[in-house]
Amino acid sequence: MSISAHIHLQDVSVDFPILSFRERSLRRRFMRAMTPFMARPQAPTHVVSALSDVTLDIRAGDRVALIGANGAGKTTLLRVLAGIYHPTSGSADVLGRCLSLFDLAAGFDEEATGYENIMRRGLVVGARRAEIEARRYEIAEFTELGDKLDLPLRTYSSGMMLRLIFAVATAVEGEIVLLDEWIGVGDQQFRRKARQRLDDIVARAGILVLASHDVDLLRSTCNRAVLLQQGRIAAVGTVDGIIDRYVAGAGDARN
Repeated sequence: MSISAHIHLQDVSVDFPILSFRERSLRRRFMRAMTPFMARPQAPTHVVSALSDVTLDIRAGDRVALIGANGAGKTTLLRVLAGIYHPTSGSADVLGRCLSLFDLAAGFDEEATGYENIMRRGLVVGARRAEIEARRYEIAEFTELGDKLDLPLRTYSSGMMLRLIFAVATAVEGEIVLLDEWIGVGDQQFRRKARQRLDDIVARAGILVLASHDVDLLRSTCNRAVLLQQGRIAAVGTVDGIIDRYVAGAGDARN
């Protein structure tokens, strides 16, 4: 396990400005293009606050569960940790190589072969070309796709695609593993193999941050939990304590 991995967020906020429908209309865009030098009022915008004033410290050995309802900010927080989103305000200091196991299909090309996509996706997740080349055979063997890796992805079934996507995504390990729901792919035999591979990666990582609605998985995997509500941290504590608080709150909301 990496003892140097560390995450520190200080007052992190992430806002998304949204143009009104009127400002996004083709007529309005045409008129603005035709009058570039005329004084005009600022385009009205609405701002969606995905995260607000999030302060969090995660150290090596932490297995952190992100808990909250849909839209609470869990995926946004993961993307901040992965460097995909940059804070609108505040600071995010992440020490250690991140393995981001979400948006797994990004970087794949349906017209390229399986082997070509191994290289494409590997580069997307930040691996060096030499690193991917060194693991190319192992990735191919793990997929169990054989000669089909010489064919373009558009000829693959959904199950074949999932095997390739998972094999490439987990070929490069990280000191920090970021997961948006635990990954289960393929038939029962392949799913067991995939679960073992993922377990091994997590065991060797310094930090795991896992967003999931599966409370049994969170209880068995994590040692800390963060409750998010409307983009803010509502509580940080033990996994059992935070899950009990979340479940109780969800029950109150339904009553």
